[in-house]
Amino acid sequence: MKVLVVGGTGYIGKRIVKASLAQGHTTYVLLRPETAYDIDKLQMVLGFKEQGAILIEASFSDPASLLHAVKQVDVVICTMSGAHSQNLTLQLKLVDAIKEAGNVKRFLPSEFGMDPSRMGHALEPGRDTFDKKMIVRKAIEDAGIPFTYVSANCFGGFFVGNLSQMGPFIPSRDKVCLYGDGSVKAIFLDEEDVGTYTIKTIDDPRTLNKTLYLRPQQNIISQKELVGMWEKLIGKELEKSSITAEDFLASMKGLL
Repeated sequence: MKVLVVGGTGYIGKRIVKASLAQGHTTYVLLRPETAYDIDKLQMVLGFKEQGAILIEASFSDPASLLHAVKQVDVVICTMSGAHSQNLTLQLKLVDAIKEAGNVKRFLPSEFGMDPSRMGHALEPGRDTFDKKMIVRKAIEDAGIPFTYVSANCFGGFFVGNLSQMGPFIPSRDKVCLYGDGSVKAIFLDEEDVGTYTIKTIDDPRTLNKTLYLRPQQNIISQKELVGMWEKLIGKELEKSSITAEDFLASMKGLL
């Protein structure tokens, strides 16, 4: 398969590029003009090229260049960061290009977190991200574009190493705050696995026009269980406090 990755220098995008190359697909990486001004990203894409990726220049402000890019491939995977929700609606230009090109067999938009169709209860500012993803989904389906949505839940790099605490990405050796009693289960994914599973789905007929939920059973654990694993590793019990749902929501108000 010929695969185009949009956002290939990002946190999850670079892993998807790596997985696509490893699984033997002809892999294109979209090279946007602004990449030339970011030395780290430029070095990364040149590294991809050395590994066999094909760099293809295009810009979201140039519809003709997007159209040319998608005409080269069978599959388009967008991994643009949702940290800035305006990035997500840029995908509507990609949807237009894919629709006009008419050759793309599968489009995987920028999702990779919680399933936005199940997040109607989410609070701002996160709610805006889910709403934007639903706008993109509607455009894809209205255009009749074959799709797969990938729901990867919680990235381990963000939520495991810090015991799901807000702030540092390394675990404390002294104390930890539990959400409620810490017993609610969550699904944590290794980011390399997200890349691998994403690429494996692109030519699997079972995932066509479906949502793929990544939830290995051994990865479904509670915060309390996660803390217990860390305590076992360091041979020490942490001092534990807890925060109620009400207090947690109150603390979030200043961030909205």
